[in-house]
Amino acid sequence: MLPSMKSFTRLALPVALAIGLSACSTPFKADVSRFAVPLPAPQGQSFAVVAEDPKLAGGLEFATYANAVAEELTQIGYTRAASPETADMLVRFDYKVDGGRERVRTDFNGVGAFGGPWGRWGGWGGWGGGWGFGFNDPFFGGPEVRSYTIYTSGVDVKIDRRVDGQRLFEGKAEAVSRSNRLPRLVPNLVDALFTGFPGNSGETVRITIRDDNEKTVRPTN
Repeated sequence: MLPSMKSFTRLALPVALAIGLSACSTPFKADVSRFAVPLPAPQGQSFAVVAEDPKLAGGLEFATYANAVAEELTQIGYTRAASPETADMLVRFDYKVDGGRERVRTDFNGVGAFGGPWGRWGGWGGWGGGWGFGFNDPFFGGPEVRSYTIYTSGVDVKIDRRVDGQRLFEGKAEAVSRSNRLPRLVPNLVDALFTGFPGNSGETVRITIRDDNEKTVRPTN
């Protein structure tokens, strides 16, 4: 027996609401790679954040992001120096976002995230002899192909001992998103990079940051 449209509406509405809610609270995800030697204990050790790219030095945008890096190090226990010349450690910082690339997505009646009209649930096939929503569904038509731009953004942090230039730490965080707005991306990337700082040397992990600032860390495949 075929399901009535009223029954279908009752079943489909919770799914549509779940999709809508998940779209409104997509967590930020970044891949973080870190390499380090034993860092000096944060007992009076001072640091200064400097631009890896000289073209960024002195800019207001760089200063804003550098403050985010400094706040992370201050929370760990290090002290921000008055100038690079008096710092125990120099923190070389850089950030970027690429020009973007196109990605193609196929939507089946607006539910493309499930890989089809109802994805691997198989639609409603099996009810009433295999009737279901799909490629040949008479009510909803065929798939809709959409394209959109995705961007890769990243931050890069290197920490050197100022007196002799010895490298103490190298870290990178990268994310793929549909936004290229650095004022939103860079603080999240910095947050991800310093989650569990300094981390395990040579390990790459996926850091997920939710809207409520809850974070999860898992190894990448």
